[in-house]
Amino acid sequence: MSAQLNLSPKHLLFALMVVVVWGLNFIAIYVGLQELPPFLFCTIRFALSALPLVFFLPKPKAPLLTILGFGLFNFALQFGLMFSGIALGMSPGLASLVVQVQVFFSIGLAYVLFKEKPSLWKIIGSLISFIGLGLVASHVGGDVTLIGLILTVLAALSWALGNIFTKKINADSPLALVVWGNLVALPFMAIASLIVDGPSLIVSSLQNISWITIGAILYVVFFATHLAYGLWAFLLSRYSTTLVVPYTLLIPVIGFLSTAFFLGEELSTWKLTASAFILSGLVFNLFEKRILKLFGRG
Repeated sequence: MSAQLNLSPKHLLFALMVVVVWGLNFIAIYVGLQELPPFLFCTIRFALSALPLVFFLPKPKAPLLTILGFGLFNFALQFGLMFSGIALGMSPGLASLVVQVQVFFSIGLAYVLFKEKPSLWKIIGSLISFIGLGLVASHVGGDVTLIGLILTVLAALSWALGNIFTKKINADSPLALVVWGNLVALPFMAIASLIVDGPSLIVSSLQNISWITIGAILYVVFFATHLAYGLWAFLLSRYSTTLVVPYTLLIPVIGFLSTAFFLGEELSTWKLTASAFILSGLVFNLFEKRILKLFGRG
């Protein structure tokens, strides 16, 4: 892995490309949900993301239960809950912001399960971010529904739980991990769709699907999953995690700006304030060592 302090111009372009693709992904999800019920949308996404790549990428090295837990929490539950949250009234721009609190759920779970005591700065960062989350909760109504917010927060919690399983898996590449995770999630989501959506709604949705929705599905699968994760894996294999990961802070920024431009989502003062709190908390977490050096304690 490179010891460089900065990404090369070409690799910086890759990182920004991934951020833009993932930020715009929330628009594609919103568009797809206009015609497809959430569980059916997820089922299609998991099927196309896993097949046929799963036949060409080696299975991650881990016990079966660990791989099942990874796929269940990181994909089936996370995306099932997030898609449902957006379908039930959570605006896609806010969803791109709220799911970022998974970082702090991960910190809390690490303490509860592994006794990894968080530093004071991580605790401060968590508190700052959850002030922003509370601000979102205080504005339930309009483009924020209570059920939508709850499901999106649960999606973030599921992501954090999935991170615990991720640490226990040894995969040849992050892309292989993603493909196999989608394969694990597929039967869970297919069964959920059959039970919740029902055969008649599934058939009707597929018969009346538009080219716009098909385009949204292709974007979610081939751009947001295969292309973006492939580039992300490339960057993580050549640079330190601490150098690459902070670029994800730009995802909710892209999410907010793109949904405002393409979907007409209002950028009200309270949304920008909530964003500032949540992103500030993430900055405290990701740049803890630099902050300590700034205060002469590194």
